[in-house]
Amino acid sequence: MENNQIFDGQPVIEFDKESDRRNFIKWAGVVGVGSTLVAGGLGKQWASAQEDSDIGILNYALTLEYLEADFYTRGLDADILSGRDQELVSPIKAHEQAHVSTLSQTITDLGGEPVKKPGFKYPGATFKSKDGFLKTASVFEELGVTAYHGQVTKIKNPDLLAAAASIAGVESRHAAILAGLTGGNPFPAPVEKTAAMAEVLKAAKPYLK
Repeated sequence: MENNQIFDGQPVIEFDKESDRRNFIKWAGVVGVGSTLVAGGLGKQWASAQEDSDIGILNYALTLEYLEADFYTRGLDADILSGRDQELVSPIKAHEQAHVSTLSQTITDLGGEPVKKPGFKYPGATFKSKDGFLKTASVFEELGVTAYHGQVTKIKNPDLLAAAASIAGVESRHAAILAGLTGGNPFPAPVEKTAAMAEVLKAAKPYLK
């Protein structure tokens, strides 16, 4: 896996509850991406009983969807995109917001508690230029999609697996669009690349604070 940095290698997610931070890091290890996006949490609560269930995985995914929705919202609000770039990124933001709603409702329907939206603090240059923003978005989407396809079978409930796979398909489309906008290859292979957990975590290691 190409060892690109996301957000200049800085953690951007700040949890209010230590239990939420621990659960996120746990599932980052299981599913395969994201532990290095986390800044220190507050509070003294231990990880909840949900951490060993599909609800734990869904809350992990929800946290990443919170991040993506916030990231694209801030990028569009920064007014650094125009024309075709803006036309393509705007629906991506809407998709991520819809994923937040869908995952939150699914967790509630299963009797779980959706994780609270954490705070996000990005490096100062993240939303300063179109090229920098789109490059960050492209790296973020590619790493997430690759890791997801490598670890998606950790989900136990077949109905949830089908729903998660459908969301992953949309995320793959996002990655293809952003690759096209940044001069990358939107369809690099006939079969989607996957990555084992150890490989993804090795790629993410430079992001540790």
